[in-house]
Amino acid sequence: MSQATSPYGSHVEVTGIRVHPVLHAFVRDEALPGSGVEEAAFWSGLASALADLAPRQRALLAKREELQQTIDAWHREHPGAVSEEHYAEYESFLREIGYLVEAPASVEVVTAGVDAEVATIAGPQLVVPLLNARFATNAVNARWGSLYDALYGSDVIDTADGKAPGSSYNAKRGAAVVARARRFLDESFPLDGGAHADATAYAVDDRGLAVTVDGQTRHLADPEQYVGHRGDASAPEAVVLRHHHLHAEIQVDRGAPIGEDDPAGVKDVVVEAAVTTIMDLEDSVAAVDADDKTLGYRNWLHLMKGTLSETVTKGGKTFTRAMNPDRVVTGRDGAEVTLPGRSVLFIRQVGHLMTTDAVLDGEGNPVPEGILDAFVTGLGSAHDVRGGETGADGGPRLVNSHAGAMYAVKPKMHGPDEVRLTCDLFDRVEDALGLARHTVKVGIMDEERRTSANLAACLEVARERVAFINTGFLDRTGDEIHTDMEAGPVVRKAAMKSQSWIKAYEDANVDAGLAAGFRGRAQIGKGMWAAPDELADMLEQKIGHPRAGANTAWVPSPTAATLHALHYHQVDVAARQEELAGGRRGTLQQLLTIPVGDPGEWSEDDLQAELDNNTQGVLGYVVRWVDAGVGCSKVPDITGTALMEDRATCRISSQHVANWVRHGVVSTDQVEETLRRMAAVVDEQNAGDSTYVAMAPSFDGQAFLAARELCLEGTDQPSGYTEPILHRRRAARKAELAGATSTSS
Repeated sequence: MSQATSPYGSHVEVTGIRVHPVLHAFVRDEALPGSGVEEAAFWSGLASALADLAPRQRALLAKREELQQTIDAWHREHPGAVSEEHYAEYESFLREIGYLVEAPASVEVVTAGVDAEVATIAGPQLVVPLLNARFATNAVNARWGSLYDALYGSDVIDTADGKAPGSSYNAKRGAAVVARARRFLDESFPLDGGAHADATAYAVDDRGLAVTVDGQTRHLADPEQYVGHRGDASAPEAVVLRHHHLHAEIQVDRGAPIGEDDPAGVKDVVVEAAVTTIMDLEDSVAAVDADDKTLGYRNWLHLMKGTLSETVTKGGKTFTRAMNPDRVVTGRDGAEVTLPGRSVLFIRQVGHLMTTDAVLDGEGNPVPEGILDAFVTGLGSAHDVRGGETGADGGPRLVNSHAGAMYAVKPKMHGPDEVRLTCDLFDRVEDALGLARHTVKVGIMDEERRTSANLAACLEVARERVAFINTGFLDRTGDEIHTDMEAGPVVRKAAMKSQSWIKAYEDANVDAGLAAGFRGRAQIGKGMWAAPDELADMLEQKIGHPRAGANTAWVPSPTAATLHALHYHQVDVAARQEELAGGRRGTLQQLLTIPVGDPGEWSEDDLQAELDNNTQGVLGYVVRWVDAGVGCSKVPDITGTALMEDRATCRISSQHVANWVRHGVVSTDQVEETLRRMAAVVDEQNAGDSTYVAMAPSFDGQAFLAARELCLEGTDQPSGYTEPILHRRRAARKAELAGATSTSS
């Protein structure tokens, strides 16, 4: 090994590739020891995969661009939405150019070695930026959540009649919380007489849970729901029940502040919540160099070793937050029953588009970032797959996958050939790390139009390792706008969800998964609830996801996961999937319907309001991404409502503006003026942040320029993706900050 200098800095030469020193040291000193992988095998495996797969990846990216140019030309010759009489011609065109492929007659997914949390347990799923260790630790521990805390701290309990939270405990609000939690118990764990709401004592007898109601002993209507207890059976400190494969724990402590006022001494109801979590290296992070990537890889390694922790200061106190152990109760027969204490983790790697200078190929060029992600996160997962019984602290090891699997979500793939590349990549990872074939399970994000139109063919390619499919409305809309860029001006964003292609897309994802045999074998997921402070609305609306047949759906916080878990008690997803299996609720024609609107129906005020909304959203997100390196956060919209923003939301907003500029709905000058005016609004929204650098009045910072590029040059971005601009501008901003620090020191 030797040091080599390139325009990207000093790198360590190893097996014909050049590795950034920070990454090289991490792999050598932290990731390899204890993994069961030899250093030479790891680097030679990566080098070989880069040599063989990188050219294929570049060819597939070129194919994307070729298809887009061909589709653009067709739409210029056939402007507007595709009419009923011309649909056959349109579909035939898409087949001729290879955009649509022949669907297999049937698909049978045969993925084996999948954990129950993925295969059979329906429940919420968190998506968390992996670079933030505190968020990651909170998420992995969100497998269990306090229902009392979630209800009390959210808008699910209203503030009417003196129920506002206040600076100290509000007993009236607390009573409403207890009543709502008891209602959950009565609905999910009914008694053979009476109600949990009237309980005065909980105990365990030879029939399981024994509840005193009106002086009489009642039991569960379904005794099999009882799992176990902690403490003395006659006065347990906790009782664990199970419904629809999800657990709930009634905690009893008559000496606790809440329990002392409760007739039954109940101090809390804790529910099993985030059954799975996606640790994200993609849309929700700002990782643009070796330092950023290594931080993410290190956090993943510690998650797989069960050792991730973070020092937290809260309420004037500093403490260490670590990964929770499993939960142990005494079962019906007196034997110990162990319940998982942590969410089962997926890793979302980056897609095929971007390259990284964390590693350079033999010619000194940055390598495909997704290939590097697969190898280094795979190395981290080897610790979990090969781990023994004992953890680093001498106690039981905190296992992620009891099935010995690694779960890798691969986003932004366009069609089956790109899925095949990913499967071949995971073959190479398994070979280099000495893992059994199909150890790495693939999650397919159905978020690009060419994938959703060819989903059955994508599943056929990945039939031996696919364990997850998910819809992503925002990225799917961004790709819809970009693919149809030349067809005409798209509808306003608020109208997009009512377009026929959206329902066809959401239904087709579930239908294809069920037809391929996902039941009891893999997850079918739905997208994010984007308003983390509006959880009353979430509780009202997000039940639609399990009702649609999805056995998981994304939530923005542990609190949201706790509340969304209630939906999976209300809906038996397995039964719902059985009802839906075998049917197809939409057609390819509906899926390919182009959402072209009529600008003549929109007033000037409507147009300006839409432009204000889009540009404010882009600016609010981009300024944090570029200046602060925050890839996902609550960003106030134009009304001040906090929304979870990531690159997907940025993609749709910027592509929407680009589309309207392309078709003259708004002018470039109008966009320029709106960007400047909205920059001042965003500056004001961030005025309380002492580290924030205002965009106005100079409008020459990297963040503002990035937002401007995204909106005005969006038609030129590959598939409408935001990454090339954001990465370039963030790297430039980091260089500016480093230069300023160097000068000041």
